[in-house]
Amino acid sequence: MAKKMYEIIEFNKVLNMMEEYVLSDKVKDRIRKLEPYLSEAEVSRHLNETTEGRLIIEQYGNPPLAALNDLEKSLCLLGKGILLMPEQLESIARFLTACRRLKAYLRKAESTSTAVASYGNSIYDLSEIEDEINRAVRGSQIDDKASPQLADIRKKIVNAGEQIKSKLDSLLRNNKNWFSESFVSIRNDHYTLPVKKEYKRQVDGAVIDVSQSGSTYFIEPSSTRKLQDDIALLHIDEENEIRRILYTLTALVEEHLPSININIEAMESLDFIFSKAKLSIAMKAIEPQVATKRKIEIMAGRHPLLKSENVVPLDFSIGDDIRGVVITGPNTGGKTVALKTIGLLSTMAQSGLHIPAEYGCFTMNNYVLCDIGDGQSITENLSTFSSHMTNIIEILHSADDQSLVLLDELGSGTDPAEGMGLATAILEELSCKGCLFVATTHYPEIKELAKTALGMINARMAFDRQTLLPLYKLEIGEAGESCALYIAKRLGLPQHMIDRAGIAAYGDKGFTPANTNSSFTASPRENKYNEQFAKRIKKQEMNNTPNNPRSTSFNIGDSVMVYPQKEIGIVYQKANDKGDIGVQVKKKKLLINHKRLKLRVPASELYPEDYDFSIVFDTVENRKARHDMERKHDPNLVIQIKGEEKS
Repeated sequence: MAKKMYEIIEFNKVLNMMEEYVLSDKVKDRIRKLEPYLSEAEVSRHLNETTEGRLIIEQYGNPPLAALNDLEKSLCLLGKGILLMPEQLESIARFLTACRRLKAYLRKAESTSTAVASYGNSIYDLSEIEDEINRAVRGSQIDDKASPQLADIRKKIVNAGEQIKSKLDSLLRNNKNWFSESFVSIRNDHYTLPVKKEYKRQVDGAVIDVSQSGSTYFIEPSSTRKLQDDIALLHIDEENEIRRILYTLTALVEEHLPSININIEAMESLDFIFSKAKLSIAMKAIEPQVATKRKIEIMAGRHPLLKSENVVPLDFSIGDDIRGVVITGPNTGGKTVALKTIGLLSTMAQSGLHIPAEYGCFTMNNYVLCDIGDGQSITENLSTFSSHMTNIIEILHSADDQSLVLLDELGSGTDPAEGMGLATAILEELSCKGCLFVATTHYPEIKELAKTALGMINARMAFDRQTLLPLYKLEIGEAGESCALYIAKRLGLPQHMIDRAGIAAYGDKGFTPANTNSSFTASPRENKYNEQFAKRIKKQEMNNTPNNPRSTSFNIGDSVMVYPQKEIGIVYQKANDKGDIGVQVKKKKLLINHKRLKLRVPASELYPEDYDFSIVFDTVENRKARHDMERKHDPNLVIQIKGEEKS
């Protein structure tokens, strides 16, 4: 579950960034497995290491670390009677060189009085082994200077070869017609002459090879055979001396293996620490504070995966008496980014990493539990809502008073009324558990819950009404308001329609019609209509209490408000025995429970007595058919009634 949550908040992507600064595959594997520490002392120690590593890099530059990928494979051969090859010895020498340089680097860094600089004291100076290997091995080959014996043997091999070449060159000069080429050729480690096929019997010696065409025979003359035998024996001596040198060097490395292993351990630890420091520098991050007190404070926090020039800093706080924050605001306003930033920075801090912010203080969490994103799965046959509920049920099972819970678009993906109810129940359950939680939502009822419930507070994503653009700035303490009317106004919807829509949505409470600076001026008739419309709404609100609806109080022709969508409809059918009322909304007939309806304007104020509602609810064809049927019976007449839908 933890791995899944880390992927949701993109902690794994931060670790991928950190991997780019690491040299050793073993350290990369350690980074991939990095998780938040559960001890405050351990978190503080790792954070301090990151801080000290950054201080050292900033003062003395990047440390001379070494890659260890092939080194351990070579060292594993020791103690098994296997000789290390020259290229393996070279990799060990390079590592020892890096250890020596790193020790010197950390010795200079001791002026910073940091614990990380003291790692240099645990690194052994094995320059003696380094020098021995470098003297004996060069270019992945045993050098002539590895021993006096090897130098002498190789000198004899060269001299014998020169003598052979001298004799063969003489034969080439004196009998040019016999040879296809004018130079000595080495075939299968033998010095040979390229003799034409027709002259092969003219040269006394052994045939070593034949050309692909068969026209040339490569013959080793008998006159040089003794020298060739001498060279063969010298090569055996050379091989034995090389084996002796490799054995000596292998034994030398094996003798100091404990010290080398300690150096490897120190190198890997420093590779890990300095990778955190390099990540901190790249993110322009700071060391956060960690507290056991249940609180989170972020000042000018930035999501580390977003380009800094495009990020609006996040200010956020939760704790003390506030355990839950409900964030509202327009779509694309940055709610989800804010949610991920809170979870990601919390996880980074508890994992010993610096955070991109001006200030941060984070509590210790046993889990960071989150439900963010769509989560649909075709293979698992999960819809958006099913996926959300599956995650949330698992979260509720795991969460306790030491957890941080992050929920995005809580209650979405299903019937709005039921979604709102579920969202309310989930937030109340989290509140009872005592965990810290942050949720984003669009439901106005949830805003009211956060406003009145103990331990909760509203927050909103700011929106620029002039540019119609989100500001991606979180403001704690106020609920986000709907921007639909402001957007409609900015896009050019006439002001009298904006005012009418506002009154229809909010009544005469909570809505302020636009000021007189509007470029659109309503006609006197439209102003009069708006005034009458507002009076009817106000009168209806005085006579109707939405918190105590009665299904029998709705009559055909009543204008009603449908919640939570806040759509206007007209009653075309009185309540059935289940309390469901027929409401026509946007020419669509729906059965809606009376609890979701609020009377706006009664039919008595909208229509005269004995008004024929078939004009409103029936098609022209049906009205004509009814009229004809009232005059006479006609078996061919059919009245078509569209099916009702349950909402």
